[in-house]
Amino acid sequence: MFRGLAIAGMVLVNNPGSWAYVYAPLRHAEWHGFTPTDQIFPAFLFAVGAALPYTLDGFREGLNPRNGLAWRVGRRVILLIALGLVLNFSKPFFEWVINGNPIDLEFFRIMGVLQRIGLAYLLAAVIVANLSPVLQAVSAVAILFCYWVALTLVPVPGYGPGDLSPEGSLAAYVDRSILTLEHMYQWRFEPEGLLGTLPAAVTVLIGYAAGMWIKRSQVSSMISMQLLLAGFVLASAGHSWGLVFPVNKPLWTSSYVMLTGGISCILMAACYEIMEVRRWRWIGWPLQVMGVNAIALFFASGIVARLLYVVYADETRSLHKWIYDTFFVPWAGALNGSLAFAISMVLGWWIVLYVMYRRRWFFRL
Repeated sequence: MFRGLAIAGMVLVNNPGSWAYVYAPLRHAEWHGFTPTDQIFPAFLFAVGAALPYTLDGFREGLNPRNGLAWRVGRRVILLIALGLVLNFSKPFFEWVINGNPIDLEFFRIMGVLQRIGLAYLLAAVIVANLSPVLQAVSAVAILFCYWVALTLVPVPGYGPGDLSPEGSLAAYVDRSILTLEHMYQWRFEPEGLLGTLPAAVTVLIGYAAGMWIKRSQVSSMISMQLLLAGFVLASAGHSWGLVFPVNKPLWTSSYVMLTGGISCILMAACYEIMEVRRWRWIGWPLQVMGVNAIALFFASGIVARLLYVVYADETRSLHKWIYDTFFVPWAGALNGSLAFAISMVLGWWIVLYVMYRRRWFFRL
């Protein structure tokens, strides 16, 4: 249910009828700050971590090739990164096949959402498989503290230390140095960059701690209350930290990790209470249908979204814009029509996933 909530939110915010008409809560904060949309990606990483106590169950010897864990983790990381690269390549490929535009790999983006999920999962899995719970917590705190120190004290050539702007941050400098500008999402910044993957791994570790607590405890409302309390503590700590180290999704700042980790714990507490304690499965079931095929949904919806922008319905409008102008704007207006378009995408994909759910088609990496 929790993972379905995260992926449904991701499809909703990624598919407006028009990017010019989007309600503020469905947009990311421009830079520093926080909106509900900024909670979606860390919630998905939290869900990845919450599943680790089950997917890594029985492995207590580290990433040892003899026990198969290294192969299992490595295979999943490679597949996630490969799918992410396919998504990045899909739009120029469709432009070439459909519109005859040449493919220019000189400006091919390397990083992306699935790439960050894969790398953050790898770092978290290594920590979980090789360290005790105490050392896992120490590692998480150390990563967040060191990341704070690095971004505020390490000088960036041409900008100096402590510059948290898109161009002047240490994270941007690392990406420009390694990825180069031609292979970044934007010319000045990569929102799923390399350095920010370190604190993103801590988001996975927070999810792992919640999942392990659930796995080891008997079902009761006490677990919901404990998750709720932990969530409030983390979120409050993140908000307070944000006063000196701003909450920022593109930089994935340490305060952002704490704030979103806390909110994820609160949401997990609600899902746990509904599904496991009170057994109100009818409430969570629609989200469960999406949650069991979350990666498949993210990938497929990304491919379809790119196709809708590449295929043209007439000389001036893409198929995406034509559908929006024809079926949503006339009765809902530009702003509400844009929202209605996004909701219809979620509902349409839910129908597809329901068919898969009924046929027991579950795609996992």
